[in-house]
Amino acid sequence: MALAAAERGRGSLGALRRLQWNQVRIFVKWASTIGGHSIGKILIANRGEIACRVMRTAKKMGVKSVAVYSEADRNSLHVAMADEAYCIGPPPSQQSYLAMEKILQVAKVSAAQAVHPGYGFLSENTEFADLCKQQGIIFIGPPSSAIRDMGIKSTSKAIMSAAGVPVVEGYHGEDQSDECLKEHAKRIGYPVMIKAVRGGGGKGMRIAYSEKEFLDQLESARREAKKSFNDDAMLIEKFVDNPRHVEVQVFGDQHGNAVYLFERDCSVQRRHQKIIEEAPGPGISPEVRRRLGEAAVRAAKAVNYVGAGTVEFIMDSQHNFYFMEMNTRLQVEHPVTEMITGTDLVEWQLRVAAGEKIPLMQEEILLQGHAFEARIYAEDPNNNFMPGAGPLLHLSTPPADRFTRIETGVRQGDEVSVHYDPMIAKLVVWAEDRQAALRKLRYSLHQYNIVGLSTNIDFLLSLSGHPQFEAGKVHTNFIPQHHDELFPAKKATPHEVMCQAALGLILKEKMLTDAFRDQSDDKFSPFASSSGRRINICYTRELSLLDGENIVDVAVSYNQDGSYKMQIQDKEFLISGEILKEGDSLYLRSSVNGTVSKSKLVILDNTIYLFFPEGSAQIGLPVPKYLSAVSSGAEQSGAVAPMTGTVEKVFVKAGDKVQIGDPLMVMIAMKMEHTIRAPKAGVIKKVNFQEGAQANRHAPLVEFMDEEAESK
Repeated sequence: MALAAAERGRGSLGALRRLQWNQVRIFVKWASTIGGHSIGKILIANRGEIACRVMRTAKKMGVKSVAVYSEADRNSLHVAMADEAYCIGPPPSQQSYLAMEKILQVAKVSAAQAVHPGYGFLSENTEFADLCKQQGIIFIGPPSSAIRDMGIKSTSKAIMSAAGVPVVEGYHGEDQSDECLKEHAKRIGYPVMIKAVRGGGGKGMRIAYSEKEFLDQLESARREAKKSFNDDAMLIEKFVDNPRHVEVQVFGDQHGNAVYLFERDCSVQRRHQKIIEEAPGPGISPEVRRRLGEAAVRAAKAVNYVGAGTVEFIMDSQHNFYFMEMNTRLQVEHPVTEMITGTDLVEWQLRVAAGEKIPLMQEEILLQGHAFEARIYAEDPNNNFMPGAGPLLHLSTPPADRFTRIETGVRQGDEVSVHYDPMIAKLVVWAEDRQAALRKLRYSLHQYNIVGLSTNIDFLLSLSGHPQFEAGKVHTNFIPQHHDELFPAKKATPHEVMCQAALGLILKEKMLTDAFRDQSDDKFSPFASSSGRRINICYTRELSLLDGENIVDVAVSYNQDGSYKMQIQDKEFLISGEILKEGDSLYLRSSVNGTVSKSKLVILDNTIYLFFPEGSAQIGLPVPKYLSAVSSGAEQSGAVAPMTGTVEKVFVKAGDKVQIGDPLMVMIAMKMEHTIRAPKAGVIKKVNFQEGAQANRHAPLVEFMDEEAESK
């Protein structure tokens, strides 16, 4: 404590020293305990950012890495980073990343001594852990018995209760009939949480607020559970209103030791999946923190846990906490724990898997500072967080350092695939206290610029800037409760920004013209220039820009001094500026009526993107009528696919009558289930896709008869 107090005034240098302190002690301890099995090469049975994350630590330790990949990931970053890489099948995960025999065959061919499963896919699969053991390959994770006990929620509840860990009231029995589950839900009292027994990551989880909707929610949870875990057994629990989701990082070794590395708060979620995580939990006292940690260690020891694991609790407003589940793997949000403890949990995993003891005992693990992790997704928050695949046409990130980590598996030009999770990256920041870390998070989010698909970056900025979030008053119902503030009605883009967009377009045109002139062998004609510069003539140009769906006309007058006068409606603006090139990026430095600003400028696909320190703007260029006429132009006469995916279930056939909102079919896309509902009442004319078929985004799924045909 004296060291921390003495160095607090030294800014980042003191913080860096404190973060390094645990690493120094760990290195000294490891130097005297290295032994056990020899792991010189590992196979990473996963993809994307987690595969890249594991490879970075492996390289640091001098351990070779083997990648596996589907045909969709042939050119992905994790394949490029690996020392060896092997294709294991087509894009669907069942035929590639979940194909256990294929992965183990690669392990044998490559002579990998161990397999790191990452998270998701096979990371909590008991059969895979058993197969590794049978074939003499080290599974970098807990024993299969621990995965089995903690993976089946009904079993884990019983074990936790016996170990003295508080649990939530619920039904975890074997009778899975609709009537039995419904009866127990009524006994427990609504609202209730319906959970897949083998669930995780928010999959197979639904809330039933009343008896009327229970069976519909149960069927939906079962479908998703069957798809995700090949098991549709359910449990019913009392739903704690507005709880916090607090989880504890635990670590065990093969010598009977177990420690906790403090808690993470993962309360702010959408669709039961986390968006922003932080460590330590805001407002949690040292006494509650100790009790949380000790309960988590009791849970780990109850199943003889080995390796990295997370014990998840729900916490009420009085800071009472109850066991929810244990994730028997490394978590997506593990970097925030690493940031506040100065540890490398992947290195711990590799060393413990090799037979070593845990690098630090409980009294040696220090908590320093505060960390946030924001998950950056390819999704549209304004459309119920609908995920979307597509190309990363432009991608620039904040600079990474010891206090800012960017965990990603993609680069500019890569494609976010429809076959896998839509997460693009995790942005992780650290500072000496929560407010400083929150400021750093927002600053870094402003520097994360993506063009090519919808992302949740602006939503993350709105969320992290909400007064209640800043105050640490978080809970799992945070987004619905503050919906109006987090999703304000879209306002018209300020005229000043429209002028900047026009200036950026004009200057980019001039750049291209000048580049063409410089490269031309012929004498360049001044009359071929589109810069607007004229001799003794004040040239005026009309520009039409799109602000959403609204056309904004900008009258541009080119002044002889190189500035411009722009008029929008009855307002005039004097504007000047230049384009600066910094690295691979272009920046627009402009002055609008004397106010100077600088923004990143990207112009792609008839769209002008401006990224300011305080936000961003997206201004369109109208598509010519002869091109826009190619699209439908008219109102759709049926239901269309919101995104590319697989048709999982079809509820209707030709001739059926439906009412507005009736379910038509269920689609599975990017690891999510989407129910397609009737956009209007009518009679089904044709169903274009059957179960198991792949449908592209905007494809007409179901066609309705026109009103004239219906009336006959």
